[in-house]
Amino acid sequence: MKLLVTRPMTETATTALAARFDVTFRDNTPLTVEQAAQAMRDYDAIIPTLGDGFAAAAFAGDLRCKVLANFGAGFNHIDIEAARQAGVTVTNTPDVVTDATADIAMTLILMTLRRASEGERILRAGEWTGWNPTQLLGGNVTGRTVGIIGMGRIGKAIARRCHFGFGMRVVFHNRSNVSALDVPARQMADLPQMLDACDVAVIAVPGGAGTRHLIGPEELRKLGPRGYLVNIARGDVVDEAALIQALNAGGIAGAGLDVYEREPQVPQALIDAPNATLLPHLGTATDEVRTEMAMRAMQNLLAFLEGQRPQDLVT
Repeated sequence: MKLLVTRPMTETATTALAARFDVTFRDNTPLTVEQAAQAMRDYDAIIPTLGDGFAAAAFAGDLRCKVLANFGAGFNHIDIEAARQAGVTVTNTPDVVTDATADIAMTLILMTLRRASEGERILRAGEWTGWNPTQLLGGNVTGRTVGIIGMGRIGKAIARRCHFGFGMRVVFHNRSNVSALDVPARQMADLPQMLDACDVAVIAVPGGAGTRHLIGPEELRKLGPRGYLVNIARGDVVDEAALIQALNAGGIAGAGLDVYEREPQVPQALIDAPNATLLPHLGTATDEVRTEMAMRAMQNLLAFLEGQRPQDLVT
């Protein structure tokens, strides 16, 4: 059984996959659409990752590969409808990424409100002249109102951390009604209203056409000059040009980002923007979680090959 894994994996995952399959591991370069199309003809199964070019054109013609066991919860790099029409099964790894991603959201909330990345840059540049009463005055996290956009697994995990860890009030916006929450939280049907009501907005929605530029100029205006934006979802959920404008004009107080609209390209204007905390997509970057993700993808793959329904079926 020929398996393509489109990026290097942890040592534990690599050993497990190599023991079961005739496996090829690519380097850390995403597949182009042309490379993805060729892989669909050359391999029995593929474990793709973020950024790979599984657009509609990759599913054309006579395909040898009938299963994509995606490494990651997000799958907006795969044209799901084209895969369905081509008879290709797609799975993902939703549960194992929840806590690590929620932890990164809290990291960004704390760093951005407390202006930690600005302070570190000053210190490392040798520009710190000592403590003073008005230096880098940020905002309290404790007792603030967090607005969560997307109350799925990750959104709920963020809500728990914010409420129980920092005594934050929780409001949220979700496309469907959410019940059985284990924290006090108020659902708001209108996104602009939610943005107006919160101090820090955290984006936790899936990527894809339905959420592209969900946060644009009008939404940033609603968040306002005292509001903060945190994005741990997908970069294109935010209109990056509008965000840069808002940061430089004081339209919002700050932003904490782990994802970008055209990864790995980050505009210099965003790098230079005041009070922007920028991380290189670290959401699930722990050895334990990345190993769990690979093992979960392998379990989905093995279930498919054994004629069973994979646990994490997307299509």
